[in-house]
Amino acid sequence: MTFGKRNITVKKLIILLAALTVIVINACAQDKGGGITPEMLEGFRKAQTGTQADKALRKVFSNNNIDQLAKNLHNPLADDKDFSNSVPSKGITDQMGSGRCWLFSGLNVLRAQMIAKYNLGAFQFSQNYCFFYDQLEKSNLFLQSVIDSADKPFDDKYVEWLFKNPISDGGQFTGISDIVTKYGLVPAEVMPETTASNYTNSMAKLVSYKLRQFGLELREAVANKTKKADIQKRKTEMLGTVYHMLTMFLGEPPTQFEWTRTDSAGKKVDTRTYTPLGFYKEYVGQDLKNSYVMLMNDPTRPYYKTYEIDMDRHAYDGENWTYINLPMDSIKQIAIRSIKDSVMMYYSCDVGKFLDRKRGYADPANYDYASLMGTTFGMDKAARISTYDSGSTHAMTLTAVDLDSNGKAKKWKVENSWGAEWSQQKGYLIMSDTWFREYMFRLVVNKKYVPAKILKLSEQEPIMVMPEDPLFAEDK
Repeated sequence: MTFGKRNITVKKLIILLAALTVIVINACAQDKGGGITPEMLEGFRKAQTGTQADKALRKVFSNNNIDQLAKNLHNPLADDKDFSNSVPSKGITDQMGSGRCWLFSGLNVLRAQMIAKYNLGAFQFSQNYCFFYDQLEKSNLFLQSVIDSADKPFDDKYVEWLFKNPISDGGQFTGISDIVTKYGLVPAEVMPETTASNYTNSMAKLVSYKLRQFGLELREAVANKTKKADIQKRKTEMLGTVYHMLTMFLGEPPTQFEWTRTDSAGKKVDTRTYTPLGFYKEYVGQDLKNSYVMLMNDPTRPYYKTYEIDMDRHAYDGENWTYINLPMDSIKQIAIRSIKDSVMMYYSCDVGKFLDRKRGYADPANYDYASLMGTTFGMDKAARISTYDSGSTHAMTLTAVDLDSNGKAKKWKVENSWGAEWSQQKGYLIMSDTWFREYMFRLVVNKKYVPAKILKLSEQEPIMVMPEDPLFAEDK
């Protein structure tokens, strides 16, 4: 009995010491300053007005969508659908539940040129065909990069980034030039979409899992001093597994196919057998790597400089994304030249900001959050970028501009890839010039529309930018 009482006493002592420890820790934390104090809370409470109007607003806020409350229903520009300069288009595409906007936008630029040149009716390239090789090339990019960095510790920042991002369905225009130039193109009906290409989440999870598993194996092989030739042989076997997985999800890409070309009236022109590369050379024929230049508006960095994004490519033997950083006025003038010549452009932006999805109209004047919340939202573009509040999130195809009598842009229009029924614009999106200036980031344009002095900037040794930079997320 005595022992039991002593044991109880010891337990009480332990509990007391634990409680004292908590008190000491809390006291130290409070002594450091910076925490929310009772005095602060009291001040917050006193600052609330407690008026009937305030109580009513709280009820409204708690039971309604903030965008609906802040929406400006009387924005006159939202209903203006006339454009002074527009590139003809035939058919809206739909990326469905995938992050392939970069692919749809890039291919839409190429198909518009093909339609115009050959007087075609509605036509699409197979996004699924290009996507298959995009995923295969990205898999090899990851695996080979793991081998190249296997001497680095696992907690190295670069290695960590690799394993966090083994593969994705997002990208940018460099993916078009890397994939199309190497593998060619096929019409949509030759390799149609599948459920997995339209809704990529399940495939992405499984392929990512397998790549990470393979990555660990490759790092171990390097650590064990395995011969380089044997490592490369094993990597090839791994890619064979990935290839098989992709065929199960997406189908197997054709090596040749028969296609009948018809004109806009539906009349058959000819029927021939093509290879994908032969089809690309016949109907597109552009040097995609050297015919286009990517322009960027990034006010956090000096203008008139060329930058390169490390590891921002779709293939190991492809090219990193490089761009020329320019003021918005210069970019807009280049875009206007291209539209006036009936040539669409790859365009990316922060699409979700101040977007009225129902009307298909993007404009800072769409929503008045400041008046509603009783505060200001005043960061400029540079501040939004540097604080991760804004960056490129979505790619579309720039098709039109509306100019006033002085040649100044009033609004812009893009061909989106969210289906023909999206918004009141039936698949298109209209942006005010103010919104365009604030939330546009990338523009890929044919070099012939770019002044020579700006093109010369691309000859500079590019300044390297790390892939985790806040501005350079993939377009999805």
